[in-house]
Amino acid sequence: MTTQPDHATTAGVTPSLELYRIQPGIPFQHAFDELSVLLGCIRHLTTEAEMEGDLVAGSSARILSALAKTLIDEMETSLPR
Repeated sequence: MTTQPDHATTAGVTPSLELYRIQPGIPFQHAFDELSVLLGCIRHLTTEAEMEGDLVAGSSARILSALAKTLIDEMETSLPR
């Protein structure tokens, strides 16, 4: 993985679920922090869905994973080439 510049920010061009998009100008460090929280929630929800057969947790994990993927795609798009 390449080193991220300290001043890099999101471009705000990647849509998610056709309803949401990442706001432009978010510093990468903040985006990485939010991504970490999202992935922690996804991990918890998928465990609940598997262990308890919780369909709501499974659906929630699916939606949050789409948001996490959007954030990753947005950060990749925002990197200087």
